Amino acid sequence: MTLPTPLGPDPSHSDDDGERHKLGFTRIRDLVLVAVVAGVALWILIHYNYGAFPSLPWPSGISLYVLAALEGVIGFVVRKRVAEKEVGPAKGQLHPINAARLVALAKASAILGAVATGGWTGILVFLLQNGILEAARADRVGAIVGLVGGVVLVAAALWLEHCCRAPDDPSADNAETAPDSPPAPA
Repeated sequence: MTLPTPLGPDPSHSDDDGERHKLGFTRIRDLVLVAVVAGVALWILIHYNYGAFPSLPWPSGISLYVLAALEGVIGFVVRKRVAEKEVGPAKGQLHPINAARLVALAKASAILGAVATGGWTGILVFLLQNGILEAARADRVGAIVGLVGGVVLVAAALWLEHCCRAPDDPSADNAETAPDSPPAPA
């Protein structure tokens, strides 16, 4: 299926081009890349400006846990509805548009979790390198809480995304076995 542009479908593209525009599962390697970039950026930022920042309280990453818990619960609800075939436009069913919105939430949360994981890792690496400073030792707990919260959020977001897939989606089987290979011809 080719996604239309704001002015309509582009006649110069073939149907094979539509696969390029297909929304796929979030790739772990993309999240790792985001985490590495965020980690390096935060390490550089805190390395040169540590004295300008306030201390890190331990509950600084708690919001990541709250978002992860919400997405985990929503994932179980969506999974149950999909398994019981309660997806559709009728009242009491999970509307397909809402499922698509949940996929968008999951993808955005996975990126947020990767940024948080990388950022808190960069901060923690700096704090571990400066173990002689009392302030750095006190800030480690907050960095660890934030780092674990980022990892938990990524896991919950990937779970929610997995729960939102259609049960008879043939591309889901292909994505699990070989995420970078093109779909097999029918």
